[in-house]
Amino acid sequence: MREIVLDTETTGFEPFQGDRIVEIGAVELLNHMPTGRTYHQYINPERDMPQGAFEVHGLSEEFLSDKPVFAKIADEFLDFVKDAKLIIHNAAFDMKFLNAELGWVKKPLLPNDQAIDTLEIARRRFPGSPASLDALCRRFGIDNSARTLHGALLDSEILAEVYLELLGGRQPDFVLTANKSKSTQIETDSNWRATPRPTALPSRLSEKEKAAHEDFVAALGENAIWKTI
Repeated sequence: MREIVLDTETTGFEPFQGDRIVEIGAVELLNHMPTGRTYHQYINPERDMPQGAFEVHGLSEEFLSDKPVFAKIADEFLDFVKDAKLIIHNAAFDMKFLNAELGWVKKPLLPNDQAIDTLEIARRRFPGSPASLDALCRRFGIDNSARTLHGALLDSEILAEVYLELLGGRQPDFVLTANKSKSTQIETDSNWRATPRPTALPSRLSEKEKAAHEDFVAALGENAIWKTI
């Protein structure tokens, strides 16, 4: 199974209000393992760079001025992606920009169901916990110290590690396998012994039933065996 872990950097938040993609980074996975193949491209947005966006990714208008425009790289990008599943953190954002750029140059759009959103996966696995890429790196002990600024290729490489951890590590069936092994051990280990409960279960005998039993024992007389127990 081929997957592409992907990230973009942009000039802002809304492509239909003039914002554009300025960088695409992607990492190829085959059967959940990195192949070493990557795609990376800086793109001339043909517009100014807002200060807020520059502070996020550090890509200036001057730096991007001699880079190709999206129309020049669209075919190369689509050829790399093909029909692979796209692993994206906050997929709606990147898919919105990619399809806007593809539409403007009359190229086939990427189906939304081609994307797998790791943000949604993280929120399902850890409800109520922070689910940013940095927060997930802290949770899984992934080194992201090189991420002083957002960069599409670096973020894709980090996201690939996060994605594999969200699946259960480099062996996605590890949890299932571990549970099977534990179950087998319990069933076959002749030395296994039940241990006492740390807290006793509450009595299932109601007060009414207890009083009725005491009345029954009293009616049996002083020599009843119940009196000696």
